Amino acid sequence: MTIATRVENYLNDNQIPFQTVIHEHSQSSLHSAVKAHVPKMNIAKGIVLEDHEGRHLLAVLPADSKISISELNVKLHADFHLLKEQQVYHLFEDCEHGAVPPIGTPYHISMICEESLIDLEEVYLEGGDHETLIKLDRAGFHKAMSEGKWLHFSSQVFH
Repeated sequence: MTIATRVENYLNDNQIPFQTVIHEHSQSSLHSAVKAHVPKMNIAKGIVLEDHEGRHLLAVLPADSKISISELNVKLHADFHLLKEQQVYHLFEDCEHGAVPPIGTPYHISMICEESLIDLEEVYLEGGDHETLIKLDRAGFHKAMSEGKWLHFSSQVFH
């Protein structure tokens, strides 16, 4: 498996230039950073949330950060919680389990993007498997996230 079909089609259809970075098999976005020799703060990871009405939200944040769901809920005036892992698998059927691409539009999922990603020159996304990253320049990342909202809702954990 390489890039998830939906993600690749979305990037191509929207003329968002990207490169792929192949790396050894990894277990997490942090592990992908190590294997691909990419700064941890430049890898965007996706965390799928759900509210009490079953609406999904993809929180996009740096791999070296931890989400604050309580802060996000206050800022959005919402009540989101983590989506159960099995439910995530059903949303991202063209992806390997645990390799959620942090781009919601191809999956019809709303996005919230961490502000700390906004000024990075390049951002790497999990591609939908455990061995491929998608490299986007700043303009490409902003275009890919154009349907999302930008807020601060995480804190850096790993330095």
